[in-house]
Amino acid sequence: MTSRWRCLAQVGLPFLWAGLVLGLSFVETPLKFRAPGITRELGLGIGRLVFATLNRIELVLAVAVLLAWWPERRRWSTRGLLAGLGAILLAQTLWLLPVLDARALAMIAGETLVPSSHHVLFVIVEAVKLGLLLALGCSVRLDVGRLDAARP
Repeated sequence: MTSRWRCLAQVGLPFLWAGLVLGLSFVETPLKFRAPGITRELGLGIGRLVFATLNRIELVLAVAVLLAWWPERRRWSTRGLLAGLGAILLAQTLWLLPVLDARALAMIAGETLVPSSHHVLFVIVEAVKLGLLLALGCSVRLDVGRLDAARP
């Protein structure tokens, strides 16, 4: 990958990922429960599918982001952003999403559940992830000189 394409990937991939998180986690999810005819069970079923799919897409995007950044020497702040994103994605994939999925299945089955802070934690973590993605996308200087110098 040439420097020009690498630079574009370093900017574009985090913003693409941020757009998915913003659109699905913060727009689609709350709105689906307001749609006419949507029951709590149906909304939870849709949410399970959406978040499982989003998580798979995020794992692919995380690998792509790492490949775009990997060979370059970057500031510690950029490394921190990448590490933070990786930690959040792993925590969501291995712990938080499975816990929320099990709760959603139990609610769909009609079980009465004790209140939990997992959902609030998920929203907070999504907001932090969104901030990290935006910061990562903005951390690349897209000055004309850098892009022109990268042209073959």
